Amino acid sequence: MTVSTDPAVVVLTEPADPTADLVITELNSRRVPVVRLDPGTDAVTFSAFVPTGQSWTGSLTTGRGRVLDLGSVRSVYYRRPSPYTAPEHLDAQERAFVTAHARHGLGGVLGALDCLYVNHPHRNLAAGYKPHQIAEAACAGLSVPPTLITNDPAEAAAFAAEFGPVVYKPLRSTAYVEDGEHRTVWVRQVDPAEIGEGVAACPHLFQQAVDKVADIRVAAVGGRLFASRITVDGDHLDWRWDYDRIAFDPIAVPADVQAGIERLMHRLGLVFGAFDFGLGHDGRWWMYEINPNGQFAFVDPPTCTAIVGALADVLEKGVPA
Repeated sequence: MTVSTDPAVVVLTEPADPTADLVITELNSRRVPVVRLDPGTDAVTFSAFVPTGQSWTGSLTTGRGRVLDLGSVRSVYYRRPSPYTAPEHLDAQERAFVTAHARHGLGGVLGALDCLYVNHPHRNLAAGYKPHQIAEAACAGLSVPPTLITNDPAEAAAFAAEFGPVVYKPLRSTAYVEDGEHRTVWVRQVDPAEIGEGVAACPHLFQQAVDKVADIRVAAVGGRLFASRITVDGDHLDWRWDYDRIAFDPIAVPADVQAGIERLMHRLGLVFGAFDFGLGHDGRWWMYEINPNGQFAFVDPPTCTAIVGALADVLEKGVPA
């Protein structure tokens, strides 16, 4: 059994997470104790206690024998933990009961530790709602293309006719299986004539297409910004469609965009955020969205290394004494 005596960085993520691996490797090189845990699937034993007038204390033991002092966590890196599960031998009602209590018990304790979170799961959840982030981005002074969220086919067609060319985007990345294969819903341009009664089935997000020369990915980490210009070899509207046909190059962030990002991060209560922008022909940066838990390992190596270092800096520091 390994007991961590120094305050540890807790990394909450699924078993296969290359992004978390990079940050953990950097923390290990600095000899910062790290406890990696997937609370949704790992076998965990814990006891948490609140003495009068104090925060949570106690210990947590992972299935790999790491023991975590809950009262002295340096910081929590909340990446992508698996959903909470229950033993398969239980019936449906019992599984629902056990899963809910695991989420609210273990998940609740991990979310109530007195330390820095990157990011707190409640903040991630709120920021992940596109209507919320778009409204907050506009209030923060960032440029957002005209956007419509609707389940009214007539409103969607009228918007597309007025603001065309228009693109459709999913409101959330959702698993979709067709003919036994997982499908991805890409950003794509929409002709007003294509809009039919299917729009009434659920809310859809339509947005005026940016007349762009490139895309930009910005990682905001604890007040520092790291941006990559994304150039596509071809005419793909969604650069994620084929990573073999894109190139990344570092790019400076204009002062007004820097200020807007800083205000938005503050409004959303985030320490880390991955922004997607379109760079217009006139040089204007149009914000598409912010992913509060976005990937960054795919960008150009110097920028990726800088982001990893910045995240390690923030997690290593934790909450100032």
